Amino acid sequence: MIQPQTYLNVADNSGARKLMCIRILGASNRRYAQIGDVIVAVIKEAIPQMSLKRAEVVRAVIVRTCKELKCDDGMIIRYDDNAAVIIDQKGNPKGSRVFGPIAEELRQCNFTKILSLASEVL
Repeated sequence: MIQPQTYLNVADNSGARKLMCIRILGASNRRYAQIGDVIVAVIKEAIPQMSLKRAEVVRAVIVRTCKELKCDDGMIIRYDDNAAVIIDQKGNPKGSRVFGPIAEELRQCNFTKILSLASEVL
């Protein structure tokens, strides 16, 4: 469960390393975000000489959470870290590669481009 002030790793090669969630998009009073939800985040750590800079406000979709996710078939998925992929206004990822395992549930949220870039889909 991701809430405001939560730090997340970045799972793509867009240039950012760490994000901090500042808002969960959707309903006006949502407290927590799960896998597949879009958040507004600020970049806390970035790679030098890349397109994204520190303190930049971006949108991101959550791809991994430490809190377990129960699938429709009864399987429970839990990851070691909280991670997100930075997206643009249309929902396309800014990076050209996605690292680490990605949940199949992103297909239901219409993030098929992220799934196609991922090396490992669970």
